[in-house]
Amino acid sequence: MDTSFIKGVIPPIVTPVDNQERVNERPLRQIVDHIIAGGVHGILSLGSNGEFYGLARKEQERAAAITLDQAEGRVPVYIGIAEITTRECVGWAKWAEQHKAQAISVLHPMFLSPSDEELYQHFKTVAEATSLPVLLYNNPDRMRCGISANLVDRLADIPNIVGIKESSGDMTLTAEFIRRTRDRDFKVIAGRDILILSTLVYGGAGTVASSANVVPKLVVEIYNKFMAGDLAGALEAQYRLAPMRMAYNLGSFPVVTKDYMRLLGFEVGESIRPNTRSSPENMAKLKNLLDDLGAERLA
Repeated sequence: MDTSFIKGVIPPIVTPVDNQERVNERPLRQIVDHIIAGGVHGILSLGSNGEFYGLARKEQERAAAITLDQAEGRVPVYIGIAEITTRECVGWAKWAEQHKAQAISVLHPMFLSPSDEELYQHFKTVAEATSLPVLLYNNPDRMRCGISANLVDRLADIPNIVGIKESSGDMTLTAEFIRRTRDRDFKVIAGRDILILSTLVYGGAGTVASSANVVPKLVVEIYNKFMAGDLAGALEAQYRLAPMRMAYNLGSFPVVTKDYMRLLGFEVGESIRPNTRSSPENMAKLKNLLDDLGAERLA
């Protein structure tokens, strides 16, 4: 299986919505073009910053289909799968393959607390339902469970489970994922924007960074400079990114990404309720952070 395309900067694309919380097609297409112009290496549709949890199934499919259509093969499109049951995840995996996505990302089930063996059977069953490359998605902070290093070691032996988006924020765990799978074609992707460079230094393959919706060129600069051997330049870019990313705690997860995009001029609509946009005071702080970075506004 060719997994050479799984690398670099892969933004979990924001999903613009109208006042009925339905996908707003025109600005979604604009954002696809905006991030591709910023040099990203892929797009993740229906990630947590895409507010998958707030969209009806029909709207989830529209968001993914529009993203695939607008990308037009310029970069690979990954489909995020976050259903609770194995049955529903299998259904999404088949949908992604039928619609010619390049890969899928599968979050461990939320709300439940499955054992390692239950998670092993879950991911194995989803992987066997598709010929697409499968990335695991570990995000224990947002869920009631996580993916252990032992489990990743087992799952990496399944032919089309080829990597993991690692969002625990635990660099020790990230390093273990990389160490235990380094003898196989298995990609560890940073899910925390602050840990992009450290993950790359350890041997990671790239990042799924929400900030790459907002300032794609800066996030790509971290990756490109590291790959070119310019470690000091990559570190400086990582430091420049940090203040705008650390400000994500000015609003409820994940509204600040959408707030930033609104400030750039994209018609992203409101966050899906019960979330609401950041307060006027905090929006002013976010605007100042964008100004400090010289973030490009929508023309």
